[in-house]
Amino acid sequence: MKPRISVITLGVDDLKKSLKFYQDGLGLSTEGIVGQEFEHGAVAFFDLQYGVKLAIWNRKDIAHDTNLNQTPKSPTEFTLGHNVGSKDEVDKVMEQADKAGAVITVPAHDTFWGGYSGYFQDPDGHLWEVVWNPAWEITE
Repeated sequence: MKPRISVITLGVDDLKKSLKFYQDGLGLSTEGIVGQEFEHGAVAFFDLQYGVKLAIWNRKDIAHDTNLNQTPKSPTEFTLGHNVGSKDEVDKVMEQADKAGAVITVPAHDTFWGGYSGYFQDPDGHLWEVVWNPAWEITE
């Protein structure tokens, strides 16, 4: 398989609340909720870096689309890593997330491996790590 991940979809319980968090709180670019004319189709897409989008879709609709039973949420199933170019940028993103209503689970701090990171949860409990890794160059 040649890796071509272009969309990361998060299951949410309240599409409008999550839209507000990501659009207004974190400032991600979106055209809003689309697909409302279709049963199980309402979704919102946000532009990330070139060629990659974040989608939010109701958990019940994901369960329907995949023919799986909806299960209880677990925030420790995976994390989304948002890599930035400096410690200061980690602090700024964490502050922005906090103001947007995120739950800060781990404040920004120096890590054991030489970096700097913090964790927050979105309104549905999805974990985001905001991280500066001195060994990784961030290119725009």
